[in-house]
Amino acid sequence: MSTADASSPTTLADKIDALFRIVRRPNREQFSHEEVARACREATGESFSATYMWQLRTGRRDNPTKRHLEALAQFFDVPVAYFFDDDQGAAIARELELLGALRDAGVRSVALRAVNLSPEGVNTISDMIDVLARREGAGGARSDG
Repeated sequence: MSTADASSPTTLADKIDALFRIVRRPNREQFSHEEVARACREATGESFSATYMWQLRTGRRDNPTKRHLEALAQFFDVPVAYFFDDDQGAAIARELELLGALRDAGVRSVALRAVNLSPEGVNTISDMIDVLARREGAGGARSDG
């Protein structure tokens, strides 16, 4: 049994699915299987269909070539170790989640504004975020005043 975080992708399919969910176009839409397959075909010169991409993503196939994995890593801009090393894969997945959150304009704005705060100020903002997250997690109730 793995000691990795429960949300960390563990199977090849989980890892590929996480890339699709987190790494997105600038307009925040997911890449299509066809777009990724086309890029992988162009990178490797090998056969790589949208159906094959879907099969890898859903676990119906789990035997890609090393060149296919290298092409996927290149497309999604992650180290190829993401697919081979569970510890590195989990660390990369956490970084991708953070990058995905920072693509949200509101989150990015808060993060950039916090850069110039003192450590005490950052701790205060962090505490406020924790309080709001707990409040919203407890039923999403909002106080209007």
